[in-house]
Amino acid sequence: MTEFKPADHRFGPTHWFEDIKVGDKFYINSRTQTEALFAAFQLASGDNHPIHYDREYCRARGHRDLLAHGLQVAVQGAAGGGIFPHVIGDALIGFLEQSSRFLKPVYCGDTLYPMLEVSEVKPGRTTGVVVMKLTIHNQKGELVSDGEHKYLLKRRPA
Repeated sequence: MTEFKPADHRFGPTHWFEDIKVGDKFYINSRTQTEALFAAFQLASGDNHPIHYDREYCRARGHRDLLAHGLQVAVQGAAGGGIFPHVIGDALIGFLEQSSRFLKPVYCGDTLYPMLEVSEVKPGRTTGVVVMKLTIHNQKGELVSDGEHKYLLKRRPA
């Protein structure tokens, strides 16, 4: 009988700072913005503006459905929803920074497709910063949001 080891239940070996290259892409699972997600975001954020929760209010202002809050869109880019944290494993020290731009409206029922792509690597003595461009497209292929994430990673141990 083989010995059980929790370490065998990992995505793969840790990729250290030196293993990450400009152009590497890390997908994040697509997600349809359902009424349940709108309600969960309202609960978590405390945002009760009717543009996000009242269809008649939205329609009266020219929107086809409930309008997603910008931060509801930005959170779809959370790296933990995709493969990046599993690829880097024990190399991750922390999430340092993020920025977002909201380019097109996102409505209830839209499906979003986030992607992180390494745009810069900044080596330090024992760590390095990985800068990634975030893009979020909708089901029509339209870029609805973009931004940047920065992560601090350990360099490969000696």
